[in-house]
Amino acid sequence: MFEACVRTASFTRAAVELGVTPSAVSLRIRDLEAEMGVALFHRAGPRVSATAAGRTLAARLGEALALVRSAVEACVTEPPVLRLSAPPTFAARWLAPRLAGYRDLPDAMSIQLDVSAEVRASHAFDLAIRTGFGDWPGLDAERLMPIDATPMLSPALLAGAPLERPEQLAALPLLRHEDWPRWFAEAGIVSPELRFVSTNYPTQELDASAALEGEGVGLLSPTLFAPLVAQGALVRPFAHVIEGPAWHYLLSHPGETRSGILRFAKWLRGASRPGEP
Repeated sequence: MFEACVRTASFTRAAVELGVTPSAVSLRIRDLEAEMGVALFHRAGPRVSATAAGRTLAARLGEALALVRSAVEACVTEPPVLRLSAPPTFAARWLAPRLAGYRDLPDAMSIQLDVSAEVRASHAFDLAIRTGFGDWPGLDAERLMPIDATPMLSPALLAGAPLERPEQLAALPLLRHEDWPRWFAEAGIVSPELRFVSTNYPTQELDASAALEGEGVGLLSPTLFAPLVAQGALVRPFAHVIEGPAWHYLLSHPGETRSGILRFAKWLRGASRPGEP
């Protein structure tokens, strides 16, 4: 229960995952803190975050739970299905088009793909792809590729007038994204007046859909949405791309030894870094 609370940063989400009530989780954590004599969480409304002591405990418990999981799985030679979890836009735009190449391999495993933006319970997946900064307690995190972004828009939004300078973008409606000021700054435009559309879309996939409909200029990943540019559905007017600080990470369980899981992880590394040896 403690491990789930640290991983989800929420007593409520931990309760849903474990099939108990939030009050039961809160009570058990309070009893645990009283028994140990140390605060394990900072509480701020519905969200919680682990204290330094809590993070240390969670990291060590993650190692212990991984050993338990490894002991159980040692009784099974290979899982019949590789359980892979990935966020929605990454799964649809990058992963799915490449899985056909993996399935053509002679030793390919069947894939059970779980599409979710949140890290599942450790027993619910074999490998996971997540976006962030590498801080997932109890899991090994390996960088795959940096988060990148550049302006993209529908040709209809240009109305026949090509964009020649980055500052011209400021005259167009922009789809909301926290990194617009950073993109303009790196492109040499300081503090332009920006005009945003009223709707705030929660995912890049929805941003891309809005951009396709001509609603505004999206700050989208060229890694994920390059096919739309190649098809002419979207225009990428400028070469400048911002990268990081967040990355797409491959998450695995510490001490993973199953050959099928390791082969898929190796394939995924190669697919994400095609230019590397």
